[in-house]
Amino acid sequence: MQKFYKKLLEQGRVDRLESRRQAKGLSPKTVRNIHQIISSAMNLAREQKLITANPAEGCAPPQLEHKEMKTLLVEQLQSFRREAKDSGVFELYYLELATGLRRGELLGLKWEDIDLERGDLRVRRQIARINGEVVEAPLKTKNAYRTLPLAEDTIGVLEAQRKKTGSSSWVFPSPTGVPIFPDSVLHMLHRVLKGAGLPRVRFHDLRHTYATLALQNGVDVKTVSGMLGHFSAGFTLDTYAHVTTASQRQAAKTMDGILSGSLRS
Repeated sequence: MQKFYKKLLEQGRVDRLESRRQAKGLSPKTVRNIHQIISSAMNLAREQKLITANPAEGCAPPQLEHKEMKTLLVEQLQSFRREAKDSGVFELYYLELATGLRRGELLGLKWEDIDLERGDLRVRRQIARINGEVVEAPLKTKNAYRTLPLAEDTIGVLEAQRKKTGSSSWVFPSPTGVPIFPDSVLHMLHRVLKGAGLPRVRFHDLRHTYATLALQNGVDVKTVSGMLGHFSAGFTLDTYAHVTTASQRQAAKTMDGILSGSLRS
């Protein structure tokens, strides 16, 4: 099993369009997921007396790569929005910062998912790259299927986007009317950041920006977790522990200021 995991890391990914080239490896996270599936299946087989031992036990799945989280600061958002507007992609990145959707979820939005009168947005699908092709795919977890409220300004931005898209069923279609290629929004993001004179961040960091600003401004962890489509508030708390710790320190200072007067009286 250990050799199998090693092979997956080195050459587990074979796209049809790249089958004649050298195979690429799967990510550590994907291999860990495969390990969990195999281990669960083997445990079930052992319980049913089909095998005597679980061959996945004792195997060490690869360690996850923890990429540094970067976020846009509040003072950077104005120049980011201005450059995005000049580049013609304002609506896409505004909605991302207003909702914290995953990239595939954002690109998978259809107008049938959005009720501008009621002010809500339903996340029902994602756009993913599979075997070199951009396809419509189901979401990965049940928590990812969710309905998000839309603020008044966000509704206005979407109304403007609706006029731009014409008869397209997609909220953010490509010039040919099909969903935007996921890598394209990353390239566009880097151009906007460069034009605004801001440091480069990943598209996923816009999602981190949304969550960080929400937590810093008093939105509770459970609410943020639901908005992000996380499987638990505990996962959200672990991911943004640095933010909640800072908020707790600020709360302590606030209470200290309130109580200090009573100590002097």
